[in-house]
Amino acid sequence: MERSAEPPVVTFFSTDPFVPGSTLTLGDDAAQHARVLRILPGAGLELRDGAGHAARGVLSRAAKRSLTVDVTATWEIGAPASVHLLAPVADRDRMLLLAEKCTEIGVASWRPVMWRGSRSVGPRGDGPSFQSRVRGRMISALTQSGGGWLPEVHPSARLERAIAAAPPGTRLLLHGSAPMSIATVGLVEPVVIAFGPEGGIDEREFDQLVEGGFTPVRLGGNTLRFETAGIAAVSIVRTLLDAGGHAVAANAAGVQPSEE
Repeated sequence: MERSAEPPVVTFFSTDPFVPGSTLTLGDDAAQHARVLRILPGAGLELRDGAGHAARGVLSRAAKRSLTVDVTATWEIGAPASVHLLAPVADRDRMLLLAEKCTEIGVASWRPVMWRGSRSVGPRGDGPSFQSRVRGRMISALTQSGGGWLPEVHPSARLERAIAAAPPGTRLLLHGSAPMSIATVGLVEPVVIAFGPEGGIDEREFDQLVEGGFTPVRLGGNTLRFETAGIAAVSIVRTLLDAGGHAVAANAAGVQPSEE
């Protein structure tokens, strides 16, 4: 297998418009990252805005608290299959891991649910400051993975609100005793995946979800940590959608398929 002698191109995040021939200024976080990686003026790099816009540019100036980038080219990245996550409010470090990995794989939205079992968790990930940490971890995952889309981050909600806000389509509830495997479910976008914290959900919550149109599905025979279950479920659903009907949905949205 041949290996390229060129160093990997580092990707940075910016919400400023990407226009060929323009100059962008990146802030303190980007400048610190560039110092750690020893990126010098003249180096090529890429940019993402988390909304499907991408750019290539050249670092023209590296100051202590900012970077100046000359944009040379831009392109669009098609949106991934529409997968939405109802993640549990749980241990904050493990929630951050879940947010990071699901951004790498590709989810459309992230909404933490305050299950009854979430109230006994400590230290749990909840509140505006933690929401900012989630977004920061997602941005880091986006630039590392070369993806184009950040998940929409919603504040935590009680189960009733989360069910009401879930988009129509296929609704899945991860449950260890479900008779049906997640791999056998017919999927219609958008797909919503719900799962509880450590210890699972209670009978009333289960009934609420089933009444709200969620189909109980299992991942396998073992009991999984919530972050493992979420990452596995998103991976399976994304794979099934990408192999099935997602190409049709993408073409309907005007995204041109790549030629092999």
